[in-house]
Amino acid sequence: MSGVTAPAPATRRFSDAALAWYFVTVWGSGFVATKIGLQYTAPFTFLALRFLLGIVLLAPLVWWMKAPWPQGLREWLHVLVAGILMHAVHLSGSHYSQYLGLPAGVTAIILALQPLLTTLIAMHYLAERPAAAQIAGIALGFFGVALVVWHKVGFDAVSAGALLAVTIALLALTAATLYQRRFCPAVDLRSGALIQFAASLAVTAPLAVGVEGFAIRWNVALVASIAFLVVFASIFAVNALHTLMRHNEASRVSGMLYLPPAFAVLAEWLFFGAWPAPLSLLGMVITCVGVALAMRGRKAS
Repeated sequence: MSGVTAPAPATRRFSDAALAWYFVTVWGSGFVATKIGLQYTAPFTFLALRFLLGIVLLAPLVWWMKAPWPQGLREWLHVLVAGILMHAVHLSGSHYSQYLGLPAGVTAIILALQPLLTTLIAMHYLAERPAAAQIAGIALGFFGVALVVWHKVGFDAVSAGALLAVTIALLALTAATLYQRRFCPAVDLRSGALIQFAASLAVTAPLAVGVEGFAIRWNVALVASIAFLVVFASIFAVNALHTLMRHNEASRVSGMLYLPPAFAVLAEWLFFGAWPAPLSLLGMVITCVGVALAMRGRKAS
């Protein structure tokens, strides 16, 4: 478009780095916020409240900024599918796995498989060819995450239902990031988020009422956790992730998803006084090295 200048490479690198670290910080803190919120209501109800608040906050902003809407029925459907996968299915599975007693360490390890799945799928269907260092970084990152959460793993607490829930969350997150990149590359992130919140609310609200009875123990901590997750995670962090996906290949961007579990351990220490074990501290260093390798890979040919 005339009058619009593409950002210089150095500027883009700086902005991408800032977005990446913002995403890591908020996504990692989200583990703590979710843990707090689920003490006062069940997952579907918690998510329904989260999506409802997101709609209330985004709708006036989209109207005021005159954000463009998707063009045509097909683009609308793509936005809906990506949103339901990213928000409704992924978050429902992740939250319910913890609600059913799956330890946070086990959940983090399973969800950390997402970059591996993303890389494999991107290689076959998106014509991406990660470099050897990139693949090594992803493997090293997973090993680091395993060390970070190893002291919290309690496989005796794993139930079939909890394991199924977190597996669904893993598959949904992987599919959502790739689907959004493939079919919604130019959708406005503001109107797109509003549509996706509405679609996810339509999925979770009936479940919240029918399955959980929409039971809520109102508390300042519950409201604060929902507000944090809506504003800083569902709106800003998810949009940061999609922006990064538009700037980089899928496997490079997904490599930074190894960092939130490590940051979650630090956040847990700050909020709950649970100091990481020495093995976890070593894992954080290994994870950072792995992410650095994964994000240095070459572009797709």
